Amino acid sequence: MNYFAHGMRFVDRPYFLAGTALPDLLSVVDRRVRLRMKNVAPFVEETDSIQAELACGIKQHLDDDHWFHSTQGFLEITTDLSLLFRELFQNDDSARVGFLGHITTELLLDAVLIDQNPGLIDRYYDAFREIDPFVTQQATNRMTTRETDQLRAWLVLFHKEAFLRDYPDPQRMHLRLNQVMKRVKLQPLPEGTISVLKTGREIVEKRLDDLLPPEHF
Repeated sequence: MNYFAHGMRFVDRPYFLAGTALPDLLSVVDRRVRLRMKNVAPFVEETDSIQAELACGIKQHLDDDHWFHSTQGFLEITTDLSLLFRELFQNDDSARVGFLGHITTELLLDAVLIDQNPGLIDRYYDAFREIDPFVTQQATNRMTTRETDQLRAWLVLFHKEAFLRDYPDPQRMHLRLNQVMKRVKLQPLPEGTISVLKTGREIVEKRLDDLLPPEHF
């Protein structure tokens, strides 16, 4: 799951919502910083506090990832998309098609959910405007494997950049994917990727319930 799928149900709880974003956001801020359940759990039961709301949001993210990556739908759809990328890179055995199938499935799921819930992406970003980035950084550092002083700035940038709004458009998603590729030091994706994204979007739309089973989501 990606940012919007994790957080869309919690737009009325800004710090909980921020917590659902933190595990993935920290992987961008500093890959050495991790949120482990054993470090988060002691703060979940705190009463009516920002710390507890963040901790509960982080727990939600970790729980979501556990069931989401175990679904038959995720396995089959990531395989389908990996095969589409294999066709695109048929002359390049070094292409990370498994990685691309995985990440693209998650981004396309966000795209579908954003389009199916008009106005909710606005409420999602409005909620981020309500949190205090410095307080969030302090509270997060109590739960991470190591501290970071970069989260505050990245929370501001995350709200300002609002890159999730680009996902429903295949061309803009292509640009965002290439930003990811650059960050992880992989080759940029060619224009043919846009066709893969369009086909992948159709697959994700048709199998939405297999990705998000009602008993979990």
